Amino acid sequence: MRRWILIVSLLASSGAAIALPFWGARNSSPADTAPDALKPGQFVWSPGLAPEGPIVVLVSLTEQRAYVYRNGISIGFTTVSTGKPGHATPTGIFTIMQKDRNHHSSLYNDAAMPYQERLTWDGVALHAGGIPGYPSSHGCVHLPSAFAEDLFGASHMGMTVVIVSKVTAPEDVVHPPLLAPIDATTGRDDSDPRLPSGESFRWEPEKSSDGPLSILVSGTDRTAIVIRNGIEIGRAALSVDDPGKPLGTHAFIVKAGMLPAESLLVPGVAAHDWMAIPIPGYADGGGRDSTLAVVQRVHAAAGFTRKLYALLAPGTTLLILDAPVLEENTGSMLTVMGSGNPNRK
Repeated sequence: MRRWILIVSLLASSGAAIALPFWGARNSSPADTAPDALKPGQFVWSPGLAPEGPIVVLVSLTEQRAYVYRNGISIGFTTVSTGKPGHATPTGIFTIMQKDRNHHSSLYNDAAMPYQERLTWDGVALHAGGIPGYPSSHGCVHLPSAFAEDLFGASHMGMTVVIVSKVTAPEDVVHPPLLAPIDATTGRDDSDPRLPSGESFRWEPEKSSDGPLSILVSGTDRTAIVIRNGIEIGRAALSVDDPGKPLGTHAFIVKAGMLPAESLLVPGVAAHDWMAIPIPGYADGGGRDSTLAVVQRVHAAAGFTRKLYALLAPGTTLLILDAPVLEENTGSMLTVMGSGNPNRK
């Protein structure tokens, strides 16, 4: 009997006898999947679209979706399950106060809560959990296991999480565009006005003097947006050759070193060497020649391209797509939540 007790104790202490549950899909859906087309447990994760920069997470209780932005650009979104009746998930602006890869609940029978990222000291957190397609948690935000692991690895202490809910009408909470509609540090509405009629570009590098650079080009909006360290520093109107033909979806990152060829953007200057970034659901269609053909179809004011080219450096990312990126809907003003009492469990 003692031998069996010892064996059971060893197995329990090593964790070998208890396998953690796994919730949701194991792999990302294609990057062009619409958020409302995801089935419970499905998600999209494309971290290569913005490899560096501040991260902000936006959770929509109405949609039961969460959206992740890095350096102001969408790198993922997922189905979630939030608080059920009687255990509502609080709305507001939060920061990650604790991270625990192997967390277990002190309130609910030692329930496994893998990849926990604490929002409040009274028990609200992001973590892997069941996603039946409706609110079912005790107040936490349940994420698919694979997505929760990816987010846990990418996020940091102090990361901003904004939780919103429908206030007056369905249009008040609509899934956000590819650009983050909120500031990654404060969680406040950070939408910029469109270019005034007749203005070809806006350039404000002083808004963010350093940090990772991302460039977003939308064929639908005929707009290029430049983001540095999560803050928009430039915007330009574009013209597109053969406008009836889609640009497609392409992502690139600037490599170290220059090419012997001349730049397509700024004549007389050496060209940067760009590398394609894999996007879930997209294959590398036509290689470098196909990429050059797409870039050559897009035109901005010469003054804008010169200023932008001067900032390009290894690690700069470029995302070209047909989808619109300009914000069309804004949520209601949010209340900033306090950090609470760290002595509470």
